[in-house]
Amino acid sequence: MIDTRPEDATPGAQDIGAPDAPRETSAEALAGPRGRLGRAWDSDLAWSFRHSPTALISAGLVLLLVLGAVLAPWVAPHDPFDPGTLNLLNGFTPPLEPNAFTGDTFLLGTDDQGRDVFSTILYGMRVSLFVGVSAVALAMLIGIALGLVAGYAGGVLDAVIMRIADVQLTFPAILVAMLIFGLAKGIIPVQFRDQVAIWVLILAIGLSDWVQFARVVRSATMVERGKEYVQAAQLIGRSGGAIMLRHILPNVLSPVLVIATISLALAIIAEATLSFLGVGAPPTQPSLGTLIRIGQGYLFSGEWWILAFPALTLLVLALAVNLLGDWLRDALNPRLR
Repeated sequence: MIDTRPEDATPGAQDIGAPDAPRETSAEALAGPRGRLGRAWDSDLAWSFRHSPTALISAGLVLLLVLGAVLAPWVAPHDPFDPGTLNLLNGFTPPLEPNAFTGDTFLLGTDDQGRDVFSTILYGMRVSLFVGVSAVALAMLIGIALGLVAGYAGGVLDAVIMRIADVQLTFPAILVAMLIFGLAKGIIPVQFRDQVAIWVLILAIGLSDWVQFARVVRSATMVERGKEYVQAAQLIGRSGGAIMLRHILPNVLSPVLVIATISLALAIIAEATLSFLGVGAPPTQPSLGTLIRIGQGYLFSGEWWILAFPALTLLVLALAVNLLGDWLRDALNPRLR
């Protein structure tokens, strides 16, 4: 009897045909966002963070204060900068004590104008954090650019940039910031000074803090410049700018991030110092430094809370950011692993 079945209908024909296409659940498919998150969670940096009580507490405090500042319009009980909501009869009310005239109670008391101290701290932190983050970003931009150029080009250009940095290091950063702030306000017309005071403050702190970024990036660039991948990029005709941005910059960012974290705390303190001296944030946009300056005038008259709570907030914020920067420096140091 002749078998008329086609060849592909024979038993096992489907099994000996072409192999099946690779499945989506293979190792390559699992290496998606979930796989990347898993690798990040299992990295040395994440492990060090999870097992460092100092880093956990510092990160929690920074996150709490930043959220309080960002969400101030919704978290603050009052708007301290809206004259329509202020009541002068509530002035100098102690914390958690009812006012003798209105009967209102405030968590951290009120200042001389009847403003809730807790609300002024939340709004003041917004200014301090904005100035600090913006100033550090400006200092990073200038310092990284000059450090890359000095380290890669070398020669006369390197010497000029580093001598300028050395000259600036001979002056305290706060004096440099005050000088830049004074020159900028002298150029700006009087009617526009309050509107641009915050931006002038950012410019002053940023221009006084770029040197340390430039020096670190220059040193790291000089090390990376002699490696084989840079020489290979030069052989294939890549331009100097492309080599610095695409090849060298990603390899020198680790120490820059550490310096940026520590510099943020110093920038916040510098802003508070300038505002305390009366050359920082305007009274219409008070920062933590401005609140401390206002409270200092009432310290010896018994209204201690007007000074104590803004100063304590500044202390906790700067200390938490500084401790977080110290942990990041140790975690990224290969000698300590």
